[in-house]
Amino acid sequence: MRDCSAMIHDDIPIDTFLPLPDHAGQSSARRKTGIEIEFAGLSVDEAGQVVQRLWGGTIAPVDDRDLKVTGGQFGEVKVELDISLQKKWAEDLATQALGGLVPVEVVTAPLTQEDLPQVDRLVAALRKAGALGTRARLGYGFGLHLNPELPAPNGAGLVEVARAYAFLEDWLRHSDPIDPARRVLPFVDPWPTALKDALAQAEGWSVAQFAQTYATHAPSRHFGLDLLPALQHLRPDALESVPEAHLKGGRPTFHYRLAEARLDEAGWSVAYEWNRWCLIEAVAANARALAELAQRWQDHRAGLLPLGSDWAAQVEGVLARANLLALLSTGTGQET
Repeated sequence: MRDCSAMIHDDIPIDTFLPLPDHAGQSSARRKTGIEIEFAGLSVDEAGQVVQRLWGGTIAPVDDRDLKVTGGQFGEVKVELDISLQKKWAEDLATQALGGLVPVEVVTAPLTQEDLPQVDRLVAALRKAGALGTRARLGYGFGLHLNPELPAPNGAGLVEVARAYAFLEDWLRHSDPIDPARRVLPFVDPWPTALKDALAQAEGWSVAQFAQTYATHAPSRHFGLDLLPALQHLRPDALESVPEAHLKGGRPTFHYRLAEARLDEAGWSVAYEWNRWCLIEAVAANARALAELAQRWQDHRAGLLPLGSDWAAQVEGVLARANLLALLSTGTGQET
C-alpha cells in the first residue's frame, strides 16, 4: 500500500529544475544560487580535475589541502576538505584519523537558474570518476547545501519562507528520511517546536520581529535551514544573544542544508533536492496554503485535530488542495 504522506513527494521531478516562485510581486527570475556538494571517493586534486575538464578554467592551489578552479565557464569553483576545526594541525590530524569520513566539498559560484542543470552534469562526471554519496558507507553523512538569494534585498519574503519551512519540515523529513549518520551529526537539527509555534502566529511580522524570535529559539547554525547568515546580513542588531561561534558573516541568501548528497545513487539528482526547496518557496508564495498550514499547526498543537491524524498527513492534504507542483510548472508557483 502506498504511503499517502509521500504521494505528492513522489511526484517531485528529478530531471527538471523548477523555477523559483515570485514573492509579493517581486520576480524571482534573476535570483542566483550557490551550491555546495559533499562526497567521498575522490581526493581534492581529483575532484578539481573533474571540474576543470567539464567547466574549463585553471586550477590554483589555495593551500596544501584546498584549491580553486578559476576562469571557468561558470565562475570560480572551490574544492576543499570540509572540516571545521580551528587549528591547521588539528585539521591534519583529523583528516589522517578519519580518512574518507572527512568529505571533499565542491562549492560553486552563484549560478543562474538557467545554469543549474550544469550542476547535475558535474554530479554525473564526479560519479563517473568514483565519487560516493552519503549512503555508500556506514558513517558517511554528506550534505548538499543550497544557497538561493533572498527574494528581495530588504528581506521581503524571508518571513514567509521561514514559516513555510517550519510547517513543511516534518513532512520533508518523513517523506524522505535522512541518513542516520547525518541525524546524529549536529548539522541538520530540526527547528525547535517553540519556534514553529511562534511562526504559526507570525502573519505580518517584520524581519526585525522574526530575527529576534529566531535568535531566541534557534541561536545556532546547525539546522536543516540555517537563517543566521541572512539575518546577520539584514538585522545584525537582533542577533546579540547568538554565540559568536555561530555568526560566520552575513550574506543575502538562505542556507538550506537539509538535503543529502547521494551522488552515486540512481534516481538522485540536484534537481530533485532543488525542487523540494522550490516547494517550500511555493508554499511561502501562496497565502491561502500558508494560512491554512498555520491554522492547522495551531490546531495540531492544541490537540484539536481528529484522533489518529499526524502532521505529515495534514501537510499532504494542504499541498494536494493547493496543487503547488502544477503551479510551479507554470513558472509562478502562485495561485491563478
